[in-house]
Amino acid sequence: MKKKINLKEYFLNMRQKIDDLNIRIFHFNFVQVNTLVCYDDTKEGVIVDPGMSSEMEQKMLLDFIKKEEITVKYIINTHPHIDHIVGNEFCVMNFNAPLVAHKAGLPIYKNAPEFGITFGFPEYNYPQPDIFIEEGSFLTFGNQNWKTIYTPGHADGSVCLFDEKNKFVIVGDLIFAGSIGRTDLPTGNFHLLIQSITEKIVPLGDDVTIIPGHAETTTIGNEKTNNPYL
Repeated sequence: MKKKINLKEYFLNMRQKIDDLNIRIFHFNFVQVNTLVCYDDTKEGVIVDPGMSSEMEQKMLLDFIKKEEITVKYIINTHPHIDHIVGNEFCVMNFNAPLVAHKAGLPIYKNAPEFGITFGFPEYNYPQPDIFIEEGSFLTFGNQNWKTIYTPGHADGSVCLFDEKNKFVIVGDLIFAGSIGRTDLPTGNFHLLIQSITEKIVPLGDDVTIIPGHAETTTIGNEKTNNPYL
């Protein structure tokens, strides 16, 4: 028997408010990437992992940002896999904001058109990043300040974004509730991925919320207790 979906809980999970920061989670493309729109009371915000692959999904994102009157300061890629970057061109063209990524992901990113065709995505263009972030870089928007943590293992160029004030970390496909990112794609490395998790993410604290690139949120404490890979 299929589990009955609690629609109220489902939609609440898609939109969260942490102190003065709003987080809207969209589930885009057939891989169901968590595309995040994060903004605060200043109405300045960021888009993380734009995964829109259809005109309907593009309209959903555009309508939301217009409705909330958000000024997009950055478009951020947590890593260069096609399902997380397929909406880059649309966002750059429509929001006139710089594209942010880690330089180590460029060898994968430059092959995005070929990867897109292989996996059945539309034939979009993929603009070059405008800003390269690295370990310890900070991204500031509105009243928010996120620290970049470089976390290879799932793919070169993978970063996590840590909000110390609001106690959450955006992890891309590094770790999930009860699981970890796959390491069988180009530049994937299981031992490096585990090292990234245990040495860079776990020390952030048990009460820190993990926002992954797919599926539901969790906490570091919960994963320390229940994730078989840890």
